[in-house]
Amino acid sequence: MSGGVDSSVTAYLCKIKYDVCKGSTMILADSSADSVSDAEAVCSILGIEHEVINLAEMFRKKVIEKFINVYESGGTPNPCIECNKFLKFGEFLRHAEVCGFERISTGHYAVIERDNSGRYLLKKAADLSRDQSYVLYMLNQEVLARVDFPLGGMLKSEVRELAYKLGFKNAKKHDSQDICFVPDGDYPSFIEAYTGKIYKSGNFIDKSGNILGTHKGIIHYTAGQRRGLGVAAKSRLYVSEIDAGKNTITLVPENEAGLYVKKITVSDVNIIAFDELPENFRASVKTRYRQKEIPAVINRTGINELVIEFHENLKAPAIGQAAVIYDGDYVIGGGTISGLLD
Repeated sequence: MSGGVDSSVTAYLCKIKYDVCKGSTMILADSSADSVSDAEAVCSILGIEHEVINLAEMFRKKVIEKFINVYESGGTPNPCIECNKFLKFGEFLRHAEVCGFERISTGHYAVIERDNSGRYLLKKAADLSRDQSYVLYMLNQEVLARVDFPLGGMLKSEVRELAYKLGFKNAKKHDSQDICFVPDGDYPSFIEAYTGKIYKSGNFIDKSGNILGTHKGIIHYTAGQRRGLGVAAKSRLYVSEIDAGKNTITLVPENEAGLYVKKITVSDVNIIAFDELPENFRASVKTRYRQKEIPAVINRTGINELVIEFHENLKAPAIGQAAVIYDGDYVIGGGTISGLLD
């Protein structure tokens, strides 16, 4: 329970469904006293026990440090996925088991179903504007069997309305829009403060290696970025490549080769819908959280590796982000973008 409206309504729905339930608040980074207080207040109204679990050290190692490492290598991380994998559906699930609980419930907007064979499937939420299936692709059958997403079939407006009726003081609480440990969205400043490093400036270059200007350090930029470059040019320029080894950032106009790619390589693949992917099949793929799925051909090149070829050129996919494969509303699986191919 984060202290927000989603997890609070989730707790209420669990109280109705199960004989015994307990609210847990994970201390991850700079969790505020207000968040803990809000969660405690909800549990008091519901008449259920509340606990606080300090997972800050694991969060630092598994989420924050990887976040920094990916930026330092020129990629674009997705810390929510790492948090889900290692903490919310990893350590927290193990903690629940030790405490004698069979299942955990979270306020994620997604749906878990079972097919005729008994296999667990992950499906988009009813409220597509809130759907979080993209950041849950790493869940396996063992985890899906022990997880509930009570809000998956609800609209966000319904969740808030129910919170009002229940008298929860956090019913009006705003949803978090940024990464929890960087609430102001200033990732470079956070990284510099955390590491104590000074990230050297370097050259902006074009595809031919000509110097276009000076960048502030590669942690300030991501693939596809247009704003804040500070380079004068006849046409708008976009970041197409970040070379951490050479400390250079390649800029290209929107219509020039390099910004768009046809293929990507994907590693650390997890599959939900099958025991094993076919070697070659068609599906839809999204490579950013708010992006629409794009038709593609998926080629399995190893046990945990894929090459995805899109039907149309894909604009500025970022190494380090997730590529999630869909069949309609269902998640087939996904992995981490590890390379870009022409």
